[in-house]
Amino acid sequence: MTDDYHHFKGDELSRSEKIQRHVVELLLNSDIPDEQRESSICWELKHSSGCCQIGRILAEKRGLDVELAELICVLHDIYVIIHGTYKEHGPKGAPIAEQILQDSNDFTEEEIKTITDAVAHHSEKEIYSENPYIELAKDVDVMDCCIYENAHNYYKLHKPKEIYDEYVKRIKKVRAELGLPGEVVFR
Repeated sequence: MTDDYHHFKGDELSRSEKIQRHVVELLLNSDIPDEQRESSICWELKHSSGCCQIGRILAEKRGLDVELAELICVLHDIYVIIHGTYKEHGPKGAPIAEQILQDSNDFTEEEIKTITDAVAHHSEKEIYSENPYIELAKDVDVMDCCIYENAHNYYKLHKPKEIYDEYVKRIKKVRAELGLPGEVVFR
């Protein structure tokens, strides 16, 4: 390895960086235009990247494997990235994530299971599990979403009250964990 930083190009990418690059390329080369997507390609690029960064921070804080966190976070919305819709995107995304990871030949079956379980269950914000990687995926997803303008109004309008309340609860918990002011929930 050279001393030069690669900026996600060349042959020196880590196995995680290869998957992150693949996800970006899936979005940039998508045949589904924004008009047919529930979220824009720009949003999906920002969200996958933002989640990846927040995931690294929370994984380190929680003593979890940072590389697995990166992969969970960049793949959590893989179904949306490929198909443009959120309907059952967690469970439908897990087999896609599994195939991407298997095709890379870089990951063990145990690592793939950890990642795909988190992808499959990340939308179940109202369910609390004992699996720290599933909980990481849920917390990262809500934390990234809450920092975008108008997210509050979107969730108020599109989520049942009990689910919205769980988003708020998770956001407050993560903010406290990071030492951020508790009274701020959404931007």
